Amino acid sequence: MRVGGTNRDLDVATCLEDQGAIVEILHLNDVLRRRNLSTYHGLVFPGGFAYGDYVRAGAIWAKRIGSFLGEDLRAFAEAGKPILGICNGFQVLVEAGLLPWLDFTESPMVSLASNASGHFECRWINLVPNNRVKCIFTKSLPAVGKFPIAHGEGRFITQTPGVLENLAKSDLIALQYSNSNGIIAQGTYPENPNGSELDIAGICSPSGTILGLMPHPENAYWGYQTPDWTERREIPSHGDGLSIFKSMVDYIEGKF
Repeated sequence: MRVGGTNRDLDVATCLEDQGAIVEILHLNDVLRRRNLSTYHGLVFPGGFAYGDYVRAGAIWAKRIGSFLGEDLRAFAEAGKPILGICNGFQVLVEAGLLPWLDFTESPMVSLASNASGHFECRWINLVPNNRVKCIFTKSLPAVGKFPIAHGEGRFITQTPGVLENLAKSDLIALQYSNSNGIIAQGTYPENPNGSELDIAGICSPSGTILGLMPHPENAYWGYQTPDWTERREIPSHGDGLSIFKSMVDYIEGKF
């Protein structure tokens, strides 16, 4: 799904199509007009700057889907259909109340605030998946994954006391920033690029079928996108982003 300001929709569609999925890029207005969300088996909110990120990143898009698609999205999620939010899409998922729990609250319990560095971060980082999480998207990720980031508002913070502890206790922290050896960043910059609490780069729902992450797997999908391919004797076919999209398609094919 896309709206004005979304700019990574075609990249995501290409990755999913490479995995054999049949993909439609739909504007939110198309979805609202057709009212056929239930006919799809997966949903992606791609990156970009939805509605120019006015108010705050993802807020306007989130309020629109909450107001006009809330029940449709709840039914979609409760049917076990996967939902992926990347960067701006992650911001939308938390603003809409789809993450960390499916509650559609007016006041989100977590936020993705302005980077602690005070500037836009655009570079490659290292990620460590939490193996205890039952997230369907991250099961095949390597011990240390390399992904690019491109955001000015990616600092994961909590709004309600006890939420951070609950996320950790419930194993909903799917991805954390680390150094190249897989050691969690512990808030150290630049390994943690935005100052996120507990070095959180992505969280998933208790069902494991909804994932939001700030890094861009669609820009780490092809081998020629990786930052070190020129140092190798031959270009690898794919990067670490492959596993995110392959896992999503494999899950859909196995369940539906």
